[in-house]
This record gives sequence, structure tokens and C-alpha cells, in this order.
Amino acid sequence: MKIFLSFLQSKIEHSIPAYSFWQYYIKNGIEEAGHQWVECTEVDWALGLVPKSKAAQQAWKDEAWQKTVAWLKSNPADLFLSYLYPRQIDVTAIKQIQKMGIPCVNFFCDNIREFNKPPIQFKAFDLNWVPEYKAIKLYKQAGYPHIHLPMPMWIEPEYRFHKEEANNQVTFIGSRDIQRVRLFNELVNNNLEIQLGIYGNGWLNNISHKVSDTNYTLVKKLHFNITFLASQGVKGYMRKIAQLNNKTIVSDTLKLNIHEMLSSDEYISLTSESMITLGVNRYPSYQFPLTKPNTYSRLRDIEAPMLGACYLTEWTEGLEDLYDTKNEIAVYRTEQELADQINSLQNDPERRRALRRNGQKRALNTHSIPRSLNSIIDALGL
Repeated sequence: MKIFLSFLQSKIEHSIPAYSFWQYYIKNGIEEAGHQWVECTEVDWALGLVPKSKAAQQAWKDEAWQKTVAWLKSNPADLFLSYLYPRQIDVTAIKQIQKMGIPCVNFFCDNIREFNKPPIQFKAFDLNWVPEYKAIKLYKQAGYPHIHLPMPMWIEPEYRFHKEEANNQVTFIGSRDIQRVRLFNELVNNNLEIQLGIYGNGWLNNISHKVSDTNYTLVKKLHFNITFLASQGVKGYMRKIAQLNNKTIVSDTLKLNIHEMLSSDEYISLTSESMITLGVNRYPSYQFPLTKPNTYSRLRDIEAPMLGACYLTEWTEGLEDLYDTKNEIAVYRTEQELADQINSLQNDPERRRALRRNGQKRALNTHSIPRSLNSIIDALGL
């Protein structure tokens, strides 16, 4: 099967959150499944996420989709597979592609974090690939065609084997945010014996710098606040005001557990060989109280077990559909339960070995991209 890809590909690096790994995962997964991926190299899909004026965004959209439709007319594909945000989507172009007999499928992984209901643009697709369990009901309520499948994760075959732990560390790899700071402050301040290692963007910078924007006029400020109120509601706006005065910073104790950024090889070895590898599924949001954050399963819940980690992650709805949470991964619900689970695992080497072995087997066999692609192909009747 020939699969046309629109998965944030770009020839240059843009100043937006990390995105290039997505095309790496999906391209390799497609090849492993025995299919062929194709792309229009003239289109910079990531550019569509770079902040710009409405006119500039529309110009990008017009050019990108004109080139895509023209390319597909000359090079027919069997499936159009994308990772597109609403502002990147041209519904008319999608319909043109469908008229060519090419079904269109869109993957999106931040439904819970970004939306209260699926954007109207997503209705145009023949199928929406929805990884978050909590988002399923949103798509059902909207009546949009969807399929619930894991995050698309692919790792090199050379890493798909059981590795023994090589250190006594409890490792977390991920960028800093207010919810993670609160969680880890609580953990280390109350459990000094835990050997925690934290790696990722933002952890070494403990100061919040407020940059003055001379172009941020009163009109722009009013427009921003009106837009925010429309999307987040009055409760969200009040929580935002309250959190402006929140002084959550990395504690002195937690600072001792923070390390420099990792190379790709170090990332893989620490994930797979640490005594325990942590996942955190809570996230910052003005839709929820700071002390009672929402959660959803992240890409890390697929990647870490695939690499053979002894994985301890934050419980969220749907995890039991992915794993046996007693024999394949371990879970926690509260700060205290996190500490208790760490202490329990530290004292049980046999269980750690079992979690490594069983979690890796489940992730590689059940949650792979080839398996997800087969499910999509079956759902579309291709």
C-alpha cells in the first residue's frame, strides 16, 4: 500500500515544540509494516504551526494544499495519513483528495489538552486516529468517524531486547512544567532516600523571566483576553489569574536531582537500564484546579515499555486497556502512592525484572505502528 504522508515534515528547523520525531516514527513504522510512504517534498508541513498573521497562515495553507492536491493527481496513493492541527487543514482540499478515491486519516494526540470538543475541521476525515481514551467520548458525541489506537511509537530493532538494570536511579526524562515541579518537589522533600534523576528542557533554569513586549497594546491585550475567555471560560480565566501569583519553583532539594540534557544514546540507556523509569500523565491546564490536575496517557507510556524499562507511570483512564497494571507496568495515583510504589519496587528485584520483560513484550506486540496501520486499513475496508 502506498501511503501519502503529511506528518509535520520540514526541511528546516522551526522554533516550535519538538515535532521532527513524529515523521521518523511513522515512516519507519510504515516500512516495517511492508507498506510504502510517499510525500510532497515541496510542502513544509511544520511551517503551518509557526505563529504568523492570518494572511500569512492562509497563504501557507493555500500553497501547501494546492501543491499536495496537484502532487496526488500525478502520483495517486492508496491512503492519505496526516498529523494536522485545525489551523493547518483545508477541508475543500481534503474533499478533493477523497474524490480521487483516496481515504483520509488524521492522527491527533492532544485532544484532551487542546479541545473541549473535536474541531469542525476533523469532521472532514474518513477516520480520526484518537490515542487518548478520554477523547473517545468527545468524538462519539460529535459523531465524527474515529478509531482508538495507541500513540505511534517506533524504536530501532537493536533496542528491542531485554536489558538488565545498570544503576539504582529512579529516572524521569521530560520537560519542566508546573505540575511536574509540584509532584517532584513533594516526592523528594518528603522522601530524601529516593535517588531521583531528572533530565529535560527547562529544569536547570529556575527563574521566570517576564519579557516586556512594546507591541502588546491595550487593544491586543483585550483581544487576547476575550479569546482566552471564549476558549477557557470564566473559571479558566479565574484560575489563570490565581496562578499568576503562584511561586512554584524547583526546591533546593529537587535541584540536587536535576542533570544536564541527554544525548540520544544516553536517553535510551537511561530509560531502559534505570532501576525505575517514571512517567507523569498530569499536565498544566486552566480547565482544572492546580491541585487536582487532569491526566491522559502520553507517548512515554508506549516508548518506555518498548525499550524494556521497569516503568512506573501515573494512572489515567484507559491504561488498563494498554497494559496489565500489575504485571506489565506499575502505576500511581497520588504523590504518596508514587513514593510507596518506588519503595516497593526498589525492594523487589524480581518484580522489576518481570515488569521489564512483560511490559516490553506487550508494547512491541500490541502497540506497534504496523498493528495500528492494519487496524486502520481494516476499518476503512481497504
